[in-house]
Amino acid sequence: MIKKRPADEVKDIPGETGSTEAQRVLRRYWGFDRFRPLQEAVITSVMAGVDTLALMPTGGGKSLCYQVPAMMLPGLCLVISPLIALMKDQVENLRRKGITAFAIDSGLKRYEVIKTLKTAVESNCKFLYVSPERLETALFKEYLPALDVRLIAVDEAHCIAQWGHDFRPPYLRIAALREELPAVPVLALTASATRDVEQEICSKLSFRGEKIFRQSFERPNLSYSVFAEEAKINRLLTILRNVPGSSIVYCRSRRQTRQITEQLQSYGIVADFYHAGLPADIRNSRQEAWIQNRVRVIACTNAFGMGIDKPDVRTVIHLDLPDGLENYYQEAGRAGRDKDKAYAVLLYRQADLEELKKQPGIRFPDIAQIKKIYGAIAAYLQLPAGHGAGNYYDFDLADFNRRFNLKMAETIPVLKVLEQEGLLSFNEQVFIPVRLQFTCTRETLSVFQRDFPGHNPLVKLLLRSYEGIFDMPVPIYEKQLAGWLKTGVDEVKASLQRLHAHGIVSYEPLKETPQLYFLQDRVQSGDLTINREAYSARKLIFEKRNRAFIAYTQNEKDCRSVSIGNYFGDMEMMPCGICDNCLNQKKNKLSSGEFASAMLKVEEVMHNGPVTTSDLLLALTAIHGERAGRLIDYLAAEKKIRVNADGLVTRY
Repeated sequence: MIKKRPADEVKDIPGETGSTEAQRVLRRYWGFDRFRPLQEAVITSVMAGVDTLALMPTGGGKSLCYQVPAMMLPGLCLVISPLIALMKDQVENLRRKGITAFAIDSGLKRYEVIKTLKTAVESNCKFLYVSPERLETALFKEYLPALDVRLIAVDEAHCIAQWGHDFRPPYLRIAALREELPAVPVLALTASATRDVEQEICSKLSFRGEKIFRQSFERPNLSYSVFAEEAKINRLLTILRNVPGSSIVYCRSRRQTRQITEQLQSYGIVADFYHAGLPADIRNSRQEAWIQNRVRVIACTNAFGMGIDKPDVRTVIHLDLPDGLENYYQEAGRAGRDKDKAYAVLLYRQADLEELKKQPGIRFPDIAQIKKIYGAIAAYLQLPAGHGAGNYYDFDLADFNRRFNLKMAETIPVLKVLEQEGLLSFNEQVFIPVRLQFTCTRETLSVFQRDFPGHNPLVKLLLRSYEGIFDMPVPIYEKQLAGWLKTGVDEVKASLQRLHAHGIVSYEPLKETPQLYFLQDRVQSGDLTINREAYSARKLIFEKRNRAFIAYTQNEKDCRSVSIGNYFGDMEMMPCGICDNCLNQKKNKLSSGEFASAMLKVEEVMHNGPVTTSDLLLALTAIHGERAGRLIDYLAAEKKIRVNADGLVTRY
């Protein structure tokens, strides 16, 4: 049993009189002297027992808003998160600080869930991370009363909004959890949500007397730019040569990440690529090399970046258009978290815009196509009707598409629809560790050790290192075993396979292939039911988001930061002065001399009454050249002249 920490351990720290308890906790466990903007206000609300929604941009320190109060409260904080990799990172980070934390994700087997829940109940566990799919299982409900939950934190809370950009049906069932824990406050956290999504979050989580905290979407050190660029690689190279430091380059496809990396390397830039299809150890090593600045540029899909705390990213460059401002804002916001000057650059071709305009039809296929691909999935898995609920299946998406003559652009949207209908979930980044159990008797094992002494070092190490390995499958770590035995990982794997072949152990190798998890039993394709009303409504919302992002891309006048802030309901932002549009406005701003000269010419040309824009443009061009057209726009904006629909110019 893990030793319990005294409940008041953090309250009396010598030399810290005058600090609040929250500040003492922050300093002791996280080493910070002060909170970031909004964090302390959110913590105060949570400690008062108020249901709270915190909207804090990427890198704003959302996790501390529940971690600090949890350390001040008795019992534990239940954290609901859809991101398995992020859950694992958070647990590891907390444990390094001496804080007891566990995670129950959708990849754990039943005996592992039981073991984790028992340990959480019997120890001084402060944080239990749970995927939303686990909440309604009978097993979780059985242990819930004993967990002493004092705070519920809902991460990525926009997933509960059916009209949000990443709706996940299991989130809708969080409200049922509140019926079991009526006195426990809820803290919902998200980096990006429109005002409509905010209200839906509060409603779906059954908030009572809620408080909503919104951090400004202003990033005064981050310069946004958008460029129409046919030769994207040339512009990319120019940016990287002009702006030193770490960079993320977002690409739409896995193939493109490799191609861009090879091109950058050919120009002497230290780069690597990352996507969800790479093995976990390679993803981890490449991510770590980039974090430690051994690799300058990481070319990646949007699978990269979530939960990564690297403050010194100088540029985030998108070579393809995301499907909405929500995704773009989060990804671009990974630049400049250290408050130093940074750049978010979006590159596009006209063909990219045309492709983006087609996305509503692609992302929302007709019902017949959904049923066809659902039937193909069942055939690929050889899954009969009435079976599948609660089970994982290896799902090689590329192989599936080849066998059924489908394209990735056809399959992915259907998988998303089936997820949103609560039928199944598709996870490209499943990491299920190696599991091993001794399946022979101890007498048989003794005979085996006598007859095959070469296996003894490994057998003894397994028995000594993993408690309960005779009773149930336990996770083992081949790299760690190799280190202890001073041998190679491949040799350890071969030895484990030989033990398995002899019937001594049951050896389940690492599973990190993409997985399909069936939430409901498979039905006949003809009986598949789609909620057409909700489906149509989601399509309309997607179309609205799509139009908003296209407008952002094509907008050459308004401040980029203001445009983003206004989209999310922040109407108080001032122009940033450093985005491409603000810089162009400064460049094109009239001097007092130019303004006076232009007005004199207007008075001269319009002496006898209204003129056409062509006549005025001709007169101004003689003096001001290419700036004449901008002069007319400026004078109209300043209400010195009026231009009607027929192009006739009059004075105000």
